[in-house]
Amino acid sequence: MLILASASPRRLALLKQAGIVPDKTVPADIDETPLPRELPAAYAARIAGAKAEKVFAAHPESCVLAADTVVARGRRILPKAETEDQARACLRLLSGCRHKVLTAVAIKSPIGARQTLVTSVVRFKRLAPEDIDGYIATNDWQGKAGGYAIQGEAAILIPFISGSYTNIVGLPLYETVHLLRGLNNERT
Repeated sequence: MLILASASPRRLALLKQAGIVPDKTVPADIDETPLPRELPAAYAARIAGAKAEKVFAAHPESCVLAADTVVARGRRILPKAETEDQARACLRLLSGCRHKVLTAVAIKSPIGARQTLVTSVVRFKRLAPEDIDGYIATNDWQGKAGGYAIQGEAAILIPFISGSYTNIVGLPLYETVHLLRGLNNERT
């Protein structure tokens, strides 16, 4: 039984796009507060691992897939924007600059555990106040890491990406499928 340890409709849709339909989704309710001076890659890996571990503890007979996506400008982890002010602050920080989107993917099953980290680079155009106002008005930023969703209206603000597009959306499909296949190969 495959369990997706996430409430994210984007992750579920991405898995379905790859022909993988989890038997169920079980969101992992954990504290996602970054530790003092925690770097983005270490944070993403820790959170994804903790999500997989928590759900696996309740379903030890299953294969649990968890992920955590972080938007980082340098060493700074940007929040999942919950308010307009947070989203505006994120967009101002990202305006005209490159930043990283990191997703840690963790799989835990009765036969073992695997984890990977995927990094993509994104550059926003220099955002004028009307660009920010227009994007805020879409409400597409709500609950999104870094205050934006590339698969939505923010796409018109992004002239450059390098790396996995599906990673930026929230789940790097190539790496996730290979992790799952690798785990299945260990069973045989």
